[in-house]
Amino acid sequence: MAVTNAVNRGKQPSLAQLRAFAAVAEHLHFRDAASAIGTSQPALSGAVSALEEALGVQLLERTTRKVLLSPAGERLAVRAKAVLDAVGELLEEAEAVRAPFTGVLRLGVIPTVAPYLLPIVLRLVNERYPELDLQVHEEQTSSLLEGLAAGRLDLLLLAVPLGVPGVTELSLFDEDFVLVTHGDHWLGGRQDIPRDALKELPLLLLDEGHCLRDQALDICREAGRTDGTPVTTTAAGLSTLVQLVAGGLGVTLLPRTAVEVETGRSPVLATGYFADPAPARRIALAMRTGAARQGEFEEFAVALRQALADLPVRVLAG
Repeated sequence: MAVTNAVNRGKQPSLAQLRAFAAVAEHLHFRDAASAIGTSQPALSGAVSALEEALGVQLLERTTRKVLLSPAGERLAVRAKAVLDAVGELLEEAEAVRAPFTGVLRLGVIPTVAPYLLPIVLRLVNERYPELDLQVHEEQTSSLLEGLAAGRLDLLLLAVPLGVPGVTELSLFDEDFVLVTHGDHWLGGRQDIPRDALKELPLLLLDEGHCLRDQALDICREAGRTDGTPVTTTAAGLSTLVQLVAGGLGVTLLPRTAVEVETGRSPVLATGYFADPAPARRIALAMRTGAARQGEFEEFAVALRQALADLPVRVLAG
C-alpha cells in the first residue's frame, strides 16, 4: 500500500479534477455540482475519483443519500480553491496583457521635456487609455537608456538621435531653440538672429549629463564658437537658467516648448528667434527593438502626435 501511494503521489492532478472536487466540496451534491460547472454527473464523479487516485487519499464519503467531505477532503478543499483562484488570476492577468493599453506602462522622460509635455501625455492617457497604469520616471538620458535595456522602463520620451543599438525611435516632432535674454539685451525680441551671434555671448548652460547641454554646445560650435570661449555652467534645471538670465548673468537657449512656462515667470526677460534654418532638436519615443508591445507603442506615438498639434513645434509623420 505504501508503494502504491508513493506512485500515486507522483501523478499530477489536472485543473479539471480540482474544479470537479471544488464544486462537490461546495455543493455536497453531485447533481448540483455537475450543473454548476457544466458537466455530467458521471464525468464529475470520474474526475473526483481520478483526483483521489492521483493524491492517494480519500476526499469524499459517499452514501446513498448525501456526500460528505472526509477529514483529508476538508483540508484539501481549501487548497484546491486557492489553486483555482490563482489560476483564475493568472488568466485575468494574461487577458490584461493581451489587451492593449492596460496594465503598467513605465515611461521615462528627460528633465528638459517632462514639465512641458507631461501634461499633454497625462491628459491623453486619462482620456483615451483609462485602463493604463502610467508610471513616470524623470531621469537623464544615460540613466533612462540603462533602465530601458535592463527592463526597468518600457518606453522613453527624450531627444534623439540616440545611436544606440537595440533601441527603436518613434519620432514625434522637431522644435526650434530660441535665445532668452534680459529685456534690455541688444538681441532681445529679434526675429532674425544669425547663428554666429552665439560666438561671443555669455552663454548659460545646464550641468553636464543633460543632453540639452550637449545640443546647445553643438549649436555653438556650428556657429563658430571655439572651445576656448568660456561657458558658464551653474544650473541643474531650465528654471534656474532662466532666473540667472533675468538677473543679468548671461543668455541661454531654450526649446520652444519650454518658453511659455519658463519665461512667463519674469517680465524682464525677452525672447529672440533665429533666422532660418533655426537650430532645433528632435523629440521621440524610444523602445527596445522588437518589444512585445511594439504595436501598442506605435499606436501611442500616433495618438501623441495628434495631441501635440497645438504646440509651437513641427509634428512629424509616423
